[in-house]
Order: sequence, then C-alpha cells, then structure tokens
Amino acid sequence: MSQFTHSPVAATTAQTLFRVALGGVLVAHGSQKLFGWFGGGGLEGTSQGMHAMGFRPAKTSAVLAGVGEAGAGLALALGLGTPAAGAAAATTMGVAASVHAPNGFFATEGGLEYPAVLGLAAASFTIGGAGAASLDAVTNHVLDRPWMRAVSLAVIPAAIGVQIYRRRKALAAESTAPESVTPTDEGSTDPAPTAS
Repeated sequence: MSQFTHSPVAATTAQTLFRVALGGVLVAHGSQKLFGWFGGGGLEGTSQGMHAMGFRPAKTSAVLAGVGEAGAGLALALGLGTPAAGAAAATTMGVAASVHAPNGFFATEGGLEYPAVLGLAAASFTIGGAGAASLDAVTNHVLDRPWMRAVSLAVIPAAIGVQIYRRRKALAAESTAPESVTPTDEGSTDPAPTAS
C-alpha cells in the first residue's frame, strides 16, 4: 500500500483528478455567465451584475469573466496551455475575491473564501504544470515552457491589480458624479418636465 501511495502513478492520478475537477467547476461557473446554463444569468444577467459591482464596460467584463472561467477551466481540465489557463483562471478568481473581500473570509457570509481557493488552485497549475496525463505532455509541452510559467505567474497580480483599480475608479466616479438637475431644483418656478 505504501508503495502505491508514494508512486508516480498515484501522484499523477491525484494531480489529474484535482486538475479535472477544478476545470469542471470553472467551466460550470463560466457557462452560467456566458450561456445561462445551470441557473445562471447568461450574458444579460451577468452584465447587469457586473455593472452593479462597478465593472465597466459591463458586457465586456461579463464576457471576460465567463471566458476566464469556462475557457480557462476547459483548458485546465484538458491540461492544455496550462500556464496561460491557470493564470487566466487565477486572475478571474482573484478579481472575484476582491469583490467578496469586504464580507470577510467565509463563503457563508459572502466572503472571499471560495474564489480565493479556486484562484490559488489555478495558480498552482501555472507554477507546477498539468502533469503527465495531459495534452501538454502529449504535445511535448509546446504550450508549457518554463518561461511561459514564469511570465504567466507574473501577469496574475498585475492583471488583478489593473481590474481592481479600474473598478474602484468607476465606483468613485459614480459616487461623486452630480445628480441630474431639474428646473425646480434650480429654484425655477417652471415645473420639471414630465414623461408623456
């Protein structure tokens, strides 16, 4: 028994199961956003949610989030282009975690626990690769070179930072934007225009 648990076969099996499961979860979440599958809102509902959270442009943000989950999840499950796939998923989940962060850590309170764990798991494949049972291995790692891992890993915090900055900037601009002024608000005795 101890020989099996310490064998390369056991390690490859465990790594593959985890990678495929992680990819499957990401595909399911991305499909909710892109196609409305599994009770999701589809692009329309996701765009509305993105707008409410301060992401601009909302539809582009919805597409990027959906592809960052579904596309990267599929690539991770297959073990293809793992450095880029892991980085895309980690970035998407890192941005999601930043949105949930004000609610604390635990998912039961709406906190960052769930997206943070998914993001860290995806980043671990960016660092370590997909393993022997993967399309990267079959293709002789043409999309999984050491330099690709290093670049992909460096991109994750930068991309998360850019998205967080853009979101905060949009929310700040909206909170300081002057409200629309009607003639009555200006002190005019003319009635405010009404919709006919």
